[in-house]
Amino acid sequence: MDIYEPAEDSYLLEKQIKKYAAGRVLDVGTGSGIQALTAVTFPNIREVVAVDINQKAVEELQKIAEFRKLRKLKVLHSDLFEKVEAKFNLILFNPPYLPQDRGIDDPALYGGKKGWEIIERLISQASRYLMEDGKILLLFSTLTNKKKVEEILEEHLFEWKQVASQKLSFEELFVYEIQKTELLRELERHHLEGVEYFARGKRGVVYKAVLQKGKLIKTHFPSQEELKKTEEDVVVKVERGESKAIERISNEAKWLKKLNQHGIGPRLFLYQKSYQKSYPKSYLILEFIEGELILDWIQKKETSKSEIREVLVNILRQCFALDELGVNKGEMHHPLKHVIVNKKNRPVMIDFERCKETDKPQNVTQFVEFISRIKQDLAKKDFSINSEELQELGKEYKTKFSESSLEKIIKQFS
Repeated sequence: MDIYEPAEDSYLLEKQIKKYAAGRVLDVGTGSGIQALTAVTFPNIREVVAVDINQKAVEELQKIAEFRKLRKLKVLHSDLFEKVEAKFNLILFNPPYLPQDRGIDDPALYGGKKGWEIIERLISQASRYLMEDGKILLLFSTLTNKKKVEEILEEHLFEWKQVASQKLSFEELFVYEIQKTELLRELERHHLEGVEYFARGKRGVVYKAVLQKGKLIKTHFPSQEELKKTEEDVVVKVERGESKAIERISNEAKWLKKLNQHGIGPRLFLYQKSYQKSYPKSYLILEFIEGELILDWIQKKETSKSEIREVLVNILRQCFALDELGVNKGEMHHPLKHVIVNKKNRPVMIDFERCKETDKPQNVTQFVEFISRIKQDLAKKDFSINSEELQELGKEYKTKFSESSLEKIIKQFS
């Protein structure tokens, strides 16, 4: 594997180092070592770590460091952050950023099929190696797809500004200064790591992260099994700043605090209402439910009739508990995206934004309506129901609202 020799992109990035070099610096994909060798010359540098996947590049830079007696320069053979352990004030990255050409294999030039894949890998891991107020200097090209690079940064809660550019014959080069958003810094202060985009809703954005356990258990009652875990996957639901979104996320927090005590919903770890003008965003940190949406799970080839019965009964009992509490979750007549069946075949209701107190809760009757609607999917699993009789029992339950009328519904699944 050849060593990437300095070119226009290398020199453009090198010019920016003087403005940012301080403390601990990491040069990712160091190649010829031009960035690391420049950074190590500044007096306010504590250490420069240079890494590259190319063993030849590592060996050549080590020789230069030894010859020049550069004690502050450490060189490692590493695929991005693979062998990196510390946090840095500055991360330099002049990645291979060209879209892959057919029949040519050159890791020093090509950043993946579309050019931005290696940048995405780095950005997805970068926050845990970057000081709270640290910066990343990233170089890329118009050939990389500027819009996609910015999308990747936004999805991982980074903010950026362009600090340099240079037009060449077939492309334009850019250098971005990148740092953590205030929201990302706050989440990391709550001991969340690896925060990354997961999904987008009408009024908010959902991120996935890893929670270091024992740090943030505040609003639920952990079991001994939970306490033994050192980390756990969580989701962070962030509102977009609209008044309705703020009300919805506040409402979900209010009800989850109560419903978690009855074993309903994903565990709520934290509700944070933000008062900061820099990012007026409230958010929830919730247990991440790994599994499949209910109808997808039912339609799976491996799902058995007995498993389906157990899950449907479990949901009905949760719905009855909600009814007893005088709570209407909403959406249970069409819960395709609101019930997840986890790996242990336990159904978990999600999304309690519209949850409200009522004298006439409809959770059981709404779910009975849903079961009747999917009778053909159930029939494919040899699970036949009499939808007319089921609906009549639903009406009886609505009138009597008792556990005995619930049991009559459940008996339909025998």
